[in-house]
Amino acid sequence: MPGTNLTRAEAEARASVVTVDAYDIELDLTTSEKTFRSTSTVRFSATPGESTFIDLIAPAVLSITLNGEELDAAEHFADSRIALPNLKVENELTVVADCAFMNTGEGLHRFVDPEDDEVYLYSQFEVADTRRVYAVFEQPDLKASFTFHVTAPAHWHVLSNSPSTRTEVEGTVINAGQQRGIARWDFSPTTRIPCYVTAIVAGPYHEVPGTVESRKGTLSANVYCRKALAEFLDADVILDDTQKGFSFYEEKFQMDYPFEKYDQIFVPEFNAGAMENAGCVTFLEDYVFRSKTAQARIERRTVTVLHELAHMWFGDLVTMKWWNDLWLNESFAEFASTLATAETTKYADAWVTFNSLEKSWAYRQDQLPSTHPIMADIKDLEDVEVNFDGITYAKGASVLRQLVAYVGQDEFFAGVAEYFRKHHHANATLKDLLVELEAASGRDLASWSDVWLQKAGVTTLRPVIEEDSNGDIAAFSVVQEVPEEWPTQRPHRIGIGGYDVVTDDAGEHVLKQTLFVEVDIAGERTEIPELVGIARPALILVNDGDLAYAKVRLDEVSLATAVEHVGGFTEALPRSMVLAAAWDMTRDGEMPARQYIALVLGCIAAEDQSTVTMMLLRQLQTALSLYVAPAKADEVSEDAADALWSLALGAEAGSDNQLQFLKAFAALASSGSQLDTVQAILDDKIHLEGLPIDTDLAWDLLTALVAGGRAGEVAIELQLSKDATASGQRRAAHARAALPTPEGKQAAWDALVNAPEGEDLPNALQFAATAGFNHVHDVHVLEPFVDQYFSMLRRIYKDKTNEMATNLIEGLYPTLLAGRVPDLQDRAFAWLEANADAHDALKRLVIEGKDGVRRSLVNQAADAAYEA
Repeated sequence: MPGTNLTRAEAEARASVVTVDAYDIELDLTTSEKTFRSTSTVRFSATPGESTFIDLIAPAVLSITLNGEELDAAEHFADSRIALPNLKVENELTVVADCAFMNTGEGLHRFVDPEDDEVYLYSQFEVADTRRVYAVFEQPDLKASFTFHVTAPAHWHVLSNSPSTRTEVEGTVINAGQQRGIARWDFSPTTRIPCYVTAIVAGPYHEVPGTVESRKGTLSANVYCRKALAEFLDADVILDDTQKGFSFYEEKFQMDYPFEKYDQIFVPEFNAGAMENAGCVTFLEDYVFRSKTAQARIERRTVTVLHELAHMWFGDLVTMKWWNDLWLNESFAEFASTLATAETTKYADAWVTFNSLEKSWAYRQDQLPSTHPIMADIKDLEDVEVNFDGITYAKGASVLRQLVAYVGQDEFFAGVAEYFRKHHHANATLKDLLVELEAASGRDLASWSDVWLQKAGVTTLRPVIEEDSNGDIAAFSVVQEVPEEWPTQRPHRIGIGGYDVVTDDAGEHVLKQTLFVEVDIAGERTEIPELVGIARPALILVNDGDLAYAKVRLDEVSLATAVEHVGGFTEALPRSMVLAAAWDMTRDGEMPARQYIALVLGCIAAEDQSTVTMMLLRQLQTALSLYVAPAKADEVSEDAADALWSLALGAEAGSDNQLQFLKAFAALASSGSQLDTVQAILDDKIHLEGLPIDTDLAWDLLTALVAGGRAGEVAIELQLSKDATASGQRRAAHARAALPTPEGKQAAWDALVNAPEGEDLPNALQFAATAGFNHVHDVHVLEPFVDQYFSMLRRIYKDKTNEMATNLIEGLYPTLLAGRVPDLQDRAFAWLEANADAHDALKRLVIEGKDGVRRSLVNQAADAAYEA
C-alpha cells in the first residue's frame, strides 16, 4: 500500500493522463477546534476512459462527486487517495471532507496563544501537505489556477495568494472564550502555480500596512505577526530589505514581479526559516526579535527575506517538473539572495557569511555516507523529505557561484531572463536552464554539468611547496584529493593568495596580502609556474576569494602563521577561510581538537563578523563535546568556559561579541565557581556594562543553572510565570529537558517518544525539548537511552509525520556517547542489519548518525595523541 507516499513513476503516469485547469476551494474554519470543512471543486481534462487518483489526507470524507455522479467514499477513498474511474475529456470533481488542524507545522497548523487564547493558523504545504487541507493532484508539474473562499471569525485577518473581498455573514462562533461574528473572504483566482505554494494564513494577526514599488506599479506589501509580538516587529526594516530585493531582481531577471501583492507573515511554531508561498510568504516568528540578539541573526533574516522573494520567479513562476530539480530551486534562491544582500544592503560582507555558514554546512553534508549528487535521484516523496539538506541548498549555491564566475555574471543573468521568458507559468528542468546559459555565454556546459551536478563528493585542495636555499619558491603545485567513493577530478578556477606579517601604522602586526594569482587547476596535480622564483610568503591560501567549492589545506608554515596571527588579517574573507580550513582539518582528524580550541579562543576576541563568531562558537562546542579525548574532555571544557568568561569581561560594552561570549560561557558552565558566576549574573550581583538581563538572556542563564544541577522545576515555573508567552513555553520545555537527573531525562524522553495518542508535543516544543535533552555536562546520564533509541525507530517513523519523526531521529541519536559507550557502533550496525527492509530515508538517518559517531572516534583518537 502506498500510505502517504507518491513515487515519481506514479506522478509521471498521472501527468500523462491529467491536465488541471482550476481549483475552487471553500474552507470553513469555524466548524470545530479539531477539524475544518474543506470543499474542493477541481476542473481538469483527461484521456477519456482512463482512471487516476487525487490526493487527500483527512479524518473524514463526506462526499465525492465526479462529473455529476456520487462516488462511494468508503469504496473510493483509502490510503490518502481518492480513486477517479472512467474519466472524460473534461471533468469536474467535488470533494467535501473534514480535514484536521495540525500541530506539527505541516498542513494547516493551529496554534493557541497562551497569552490571550487567540487562535492563529497558517499553512505549510511543501513537500506534499497541500492534501491535508484540500483534495489536490499533489505534484509540482500539475499547475493550475486556485480560487479560495474562507469562512472564519470576523475579527481575523485571512490571507492567501491573491487579494480578497470580505463580507460579514450570519452566525457566531466561540473564539478565545468570546462569542464572535463570522465573515467570508473571497480571493481572486491565482495565475497558474504549483499547489505547494498556495497558502492560507488566518487569525487576529497584527498588521503593518506597507507597499513596494515594482516595475508594474505600487503593490500592497503588508507585514504581519502575532499581536503579542507587535511591539517588537521592525516592519520598516523588513520592507526596506524587500524593496531592495524587488529593484534588484526585476532588473536582473528582466521580468516584472509576477503576482498581485506581497504579504510577509511571521508565524508561530514554524519548522523552517520561511516558505515561498506565492505573494504570501510565511516566516519563522523567531525573526521578530524580542530580546537583544546577535547581528548574525538579523543578517540571516535579511538573506531569508531576499531568498523567499527570489523564489517568486524561480520556483513559483517557473517550477521544477519533479523534485529531482529541488536543488535548482533552492540553490538559485540561496545564490541570488546572497548576491542581492552583498550588493544592495548594509551586509556587504555577505559572501563571508556564506563561506562561514553555508559552505561549512555543505562540506559537512558532502562528507556523509549519504551524500548525493546535487541533482539527486528522487524516486518518491520520502526521498524528497531528507534532501532538504546542505547539498540542495549550500553546495548547489556554491556551484552556481562558480558557474557565474565561469560564464560571466551578465551572461548568467541574461540566460536566466530568457529562461523566465520562455517558461513562465510552466514547468522546466535543468536542461532548459542550461540551454539558455549556453546561448548567452557561448560556452558548452555539458561537461561542467556532469562533474559538478551529477557527481557527489567534495575535493580537497592541498598546496605542495618546495623552497630553495634562499627561501624562494622553487616549485609550487596544487594537489586535488578526492574521496574514494566519489573519485571525480573537477576543474576549478581559484585564487592563490600570499600573506606576510607586517607592522601597520598603529604598530600592530597584521597579515597583509603581498601576492595574488588566479589560475585554473584540473586533475590530480597542477603545477603553478607563476609562483616559482618569488619569496615565499608567511601564509599561502589556496582558493583565496572563495570562488571554488572545495576544502582547502594549509601547509605547515602557513598553519603555524595562522595559529599565531589569524586575528591579524586586515580582510574578513581570508580570515574566515583560514579558520574554515582549520575546522575542516579538525573534522578530518588532521588537527587535534585541543589545538583547534586554542586557536579559536586565541583569535575570537578580534573577530568583527558576527556570523563568523557564531560559527566559531558552535564549532568550539562541537569540538569540546565530540572531538576532545574523553579523558580530557571535562578539564578542557571547564578551561574553555573560563576563557569565554574572560572574553565576555574583556569585550566592548554592549557589543555583539560580549553577548555571544556570555551565552557561550553559560552553555558550558559546569564547575562550582562557574555556576556561582552564572547565578550572580542572573541575580544582577555581577553586572556586565551594556548588557542588561533581558527575557531571553535570563532563560539562557537559568537553563545553565538547571543543566548544572543548581536549579530545578520551581525555578523554571517561576521564570515561566514572568514570561507566560509562547516563547516562554519553549524555553521552559528546553530547561525541563535539561534537568541532569535520570528521572528528569526519562521524563523528557517519555514526553518526546512515548506520549499517549493525542498528547504529542507540538513541533516547537518537541524541538526545544530535544535540544534540552542533549544539554548535559555528564553524558553518562544518557546511556540508558541507547537501547530505547534503536527500539523506537520503526514506530516513530511509522506513527509520526515526516517532519516530527525526522527531528526526533536526528536529534536523539546518541552521538554524545561516542567514546563512552564501547559498542555504540555495533548497536547501530545491528539495527541496520536487522531492518534492511526499512525505507531508505529512515536508514539514511541512522547511517548519518552512525557516521557522526565514527568521525568523533577518529578525532578523539587524534586528540588523545596530542601533547599541548
